[in-house]
Amino acid sequence: MNALNPASPAGDPADATEIPTRLLVHALVRADGTVDADQLYTVAALLGMTDQQVRLCVRRLVGEGRFIQEGRGRKATLRAVADVTGSLAPDAAYVRHAYRQDAGLAPWDGTWHLYAFAVPEALRTARDALREHLLHLGAAPVQSGLYVTANPVAELVRAFAARLGVLDTLTCLTTTDLRIGNTTEPRELAATLWPLEDIAARHTRLAAFAETRLDRLAHGPQPSDPERLTITVELAARFTTAMTPDPLLPPELLPPTWPGRRARRLTADCWSRLRTPGPAGRTADLRLFALYADALHPADDV
Repeated sequence: MNALNPASPAGDPADATEIPTRLLVHALVRADGTVDADQLYTVAALLGMTDQQVRLCVRRLVGEGRFIQEGRGRKATLRAVADVTGSLAPDAAYVRHAYRQDAGLAPWDGTWHLYAFAVPEALRTARDALREHLLHLGAAPVQSGLYVTANPVAELVRAFAARLGVLDTLTCLTTTDLRIGNTTEPRELAATLWPLEDIAARHTRLAAFAETRLDRLAHGPQPSDPERLTITVELAARFTTAMTPDPLLPPELLPPTWPGRRARRLTADCWSRLRTPGPAGRTADLRLFALYADALHPADDV
């Protein structure tokens, strides 16, 4: 059973994501760069974590130089040495682009963007890093050393290759006439190149979670402030799980019933309710809220 929704049966897909303790700490970083230890232990318990897990995690994070601990036990304050929320959340520009697509503000122009490279074995580390960066940007491998995206990310790829010192091995080109074997239809090409079923399943799980939490936030009984923080952490972790492997293909390349748009809409609605004051009249001042404040509603600027 889930601590926040006792009626949920075991195995509910909405409750399938396990949250590492490290990500919990990062998610609870407030706008001033601090984490309240009492709050941390309380939310951890609601997530089924033990005090020992939290202590060990804090010790590791302090040992790595990511946080400075002031005080002891539940009375302690953790102070982030740098902004660590990026380890939990996708890039804000990436999230903003997803919501722009959902709002019909970023239509596809029919252009495929191709990237080819032949980095020598002596620079294998750089070659692997470039490959991983392309995948991170939503590229799919066409064949060895050749990748494709539907979104124009060439400047990001070139900048990264330049930092690696392998820009001279990179070729970027565009085409509106991509053919793989006998496949030319854009939606068929997308289904061939990207694991759309797996990505859709992640969005479906996110939507199921966001919907159950949104129902509770809207109709009660109202969760306590610690429970609201717990929902926030769970939502952020599940959102990242769904979004991180998503290449953000334009709607023109996706099935009509693609669940990503609904999952993101429910997430934004849930996020907005979590930002309002809780039962004690306080609003959680987390960096995550600031990170997504504009990205979740790009249409507001138009």
